[in-house]
This record gives sequence, C-alpha cells and structure tokens, in this order.
Amino acid sequence: MYLMRIGSAGRERPVARIDDTTYVDLSDVVSDFDEAFFGSGGLERIRPIVAERAAAGQVSAFAGERIGAPIARPHQILCIGLNYRDHAAETGQAVPDEPILFTKSPNTLVGPDDDVRIPRGSTKPDWEVELGIVIGRRTSYLDSVDEARDAIAGYCVVNDVSERAFQMERGGQWSKGKSAETFNPCGPWLVTPDEIDDVLDLDMWLDVSGVRRQTGNTRTMVFDPYVLVHHLSQFMVLEPGDLINTGTPPGVGLGHTPPVWLQPGDVMTLGIAGLGTQRQLVVGPR
Repeated sequence: MYLMRIGSAGRERPVARIDDTTYVDLSDVVSDFDEAFFGSGGLERIRPIVAERAAAGQVSAFAGERIGAPIARPHQILCIGLNYRDHAAETGQAVPDEPILFTKSPNTLVGPDDDVRIPRGSTKPDWEVELGIVIGRRTSYLDSVDEARDAIAGYCVVNDVSERAFQMERGGQWSKGKSAETFNPCGPWLVTPDEIDDVLDLDMWLDVSGVRRQTGNTRTMVFDPYVLVHHLSQFMVLEPGDLINTGTPPGVGLGHTPPVWLQPGDVMTLGIAGLGTQRQLVVGPR
C-alpha cells in the first residue's frame, strides 16, 4: 500500500494512493496514520478495505490537494549519522563501528512539497536526501536482526535539512542544527515493505535549483534498516509511528569544495526510486 495524508496543514485526511490520479479515502474508517493506528494493527485492518474499494471503483481523483507528511507527528524522530560509506569518505571521517544516533524535534515534520524556512542567524543551511523508516509496533530488545523486519510499517522519502553552523560550531550535540521548523519534509507516501523489491537497492537523488547535488543508492549504507531497528531497540523503546532517518549519500553542501549552502529562492527536488519525489522552495527567516 501507498499511504498518504492530504489536505491543509493540521487537517489532513488519510488516504491510500491507487495510482498517480486516484486514491481511496479512508477517513471514514481511520482518524489518522498515527501511533494509535500503527499500534493497533491498522495496516492489516485497512488492507482489505483498500482492495475492496479499489476493485469496486470507489476511488476519488486527486484535485491538487496539499500533500502532508504520510504520518502524523511522531513520538520521536531518530537520525543516523555517517551511514553511507561514500558520504563518510567525502566528509573525511571514518566509517563508524556502530550507528551514530542523534535526535530531531518531531515538530520539524512537514509535507514533501511544503516550504523549507531558513532559521534566523543561519549561515550554512544544507540538504540531505534520506530513506525514512516508520515503526509499526512497540519495539524493544529485539532478539535478532531478522525480527526487525516485522517491526517496520514502511518506508518514505525524507529531506534531513540541516544547519551546519548550528550543528558543528555552537556546542553540544547535533540536534541544534537539525531541529529548526520545517527541517524534516517527509513523503509523499508511506510505502509498505511488500511494495518494495529490495530496500537495499534503491536509487536516490537530490537537485538544488536544477543542479544535481546528490546521487546515491541504499546499497552503500553501512547499517541497513533491519540492523538499525534492532540496534536502536537495545537502547530505547521504539513507539508505533516513530520515524528513523537513516543517513544520506554523498553530495551534501558541506561536502563540496568550496561548500555550497542553500539560499532563499532555491528549489530542492529529491526522490527515491519507488517511494516518490519531493519539491521544496527555500524561504528566508520569519
């Protein structure tokens, strides 16, 4: 299934995308794609409903509605640093021995085509196309990496927007440079694992104002999604609907010589094969 939330910010409706032009409205059976939905077996509950309505022609046509993030604001957004071998190389840092974890404020979550706002005092705003994992059930102390497969509800495209000066020059942990408003565009879809042939072989890319900046593939991940979920479950409880940003391939602004930073008026377009595309206009501080 390809789950979406459409409508104005704060008033999104849960739907299932059927194709590029039509969807099945689920707002009469599901209030939202949130912690309660995932934690109560919501995916399996709606699967036959989506199939039956699609077969019966009970579909609606997209009419230019805003696309929200495919999940409601999660309990937490967890992020993994330096998780692509080629990205670690461009930063001059060693490939980590175990996942590097940091957090991002959940209120950074926005839709895939919403504006990205540069924060006040920013001098080094940057981009990061990433594969997002959404957790499907309450998870802790998994016994094996294979068990992690059953804990994953699906995957999505994420732009882990970052402010490098805040992140690396202002002391403390990375969260300062990751948690400005609008810094986590997500979507357009939450794609369930059965729709993906191989999550470890997905092409990904990002352009800034028509210039290709990032090109990568999930095959160069240091720690794959199952390893990450298993690893994190040893340190914390993962709640249904939690989002994990799994790291970025090479080509971030910081990695260029000289570095390239986002400017108001720039347009970021990005995507991952089979998971959809995003487009964000960069706007100045409020």
